[in-house]
Amino acid sequence: MCTTTPLLQPILPTPEPPLSSRLSDSSAQFVAWPRTSGLEHSGDPVVIFDCNGVLVDSEPLATEIVSQEFMRAGFRLTPEIVAHYFTGRRPADMFHDVEIAAGRKLPAGFAATVASTTLKRFRTELQPTKHVAQALTWLRGPKCVASSSSHDRIRVSLECTGLIRFFEPNLFSASETKNGKPAPDLFLHAAAKMGVRPADCIVVEDSAVGVAAGVAAGMTAVGFTGGSHVRGRLADHLRAAGARAVISDMRALKGTIIDLRGW
Repeated sequence: MCTTTPLLQPILPTPEPPLSSRLSDSSAQFVAWPRTSGLEHSGDPVVIFDCNGVLVDSEPLATEIVSQEFMRAGFRLTPEIVAHYFTGRRPADMFHDVEIAAGRKLPAGFAATVASTTLKRFRTELQPTKHVAQALTWLRGPKCVASSSSHDRIRVSLECTGLIRFFEPNLFSASETKNGKPAPDLFLHAAAKMGVRPADCIVVEDSAVGVAAGVAAGMTAVGFTGGSHVRGRLADHLRAAGARAVISDMRALKGTIIDLRGW
């Protein structure tokens, strides 16, 4: 059994700075993206879905896997700590922040080990979010996925839950962008690839950083609290980050979009 080192205080900033101050630098990323103001609105909004915790009920399994690997490497991060501080963020950003906080490097090959273990477990254990297939069937108009996960994890997640048919080939990963959420880069990238203005996009997210990224991109954000991992005041945090509406059941998504934007 490995000897773990107590988690150092820098990984647990108290209190967290407000989202507005954390987004001040990332919001400047707007200037680096191609202008899309000349694009015509298609009539239906493009709905951009986060993957983890929105389309697939992955968060409890993913945080368990990551926590176990951190523990094996001598970093005492519980699933609760991983979920609280890193939900919605890119694995690379999480690993970087842990190394900075602990003042030492993760083992060589750590990221690859986490990725391979996650994919292996997902193929046999991952489940779709309740009622999500119904919601996707009811939604007309273009859809895409924009996730902090790698392309491999997005594809495996959607294939093993039978959801890939709703989105392929419109699968976008934060590995394609300079900055991860809460920066707007990924959502702006998705809008550009889909050929629409950010204002014509609706983002469905289950994390405050994801909602904040959508808002920073100039999109309408809908918060989702129906994952099995959801505890406490998530709905309040999503609204504080800028969600225009919050739903706990995917069957309410179409009606919510109609109320927000109309069809």
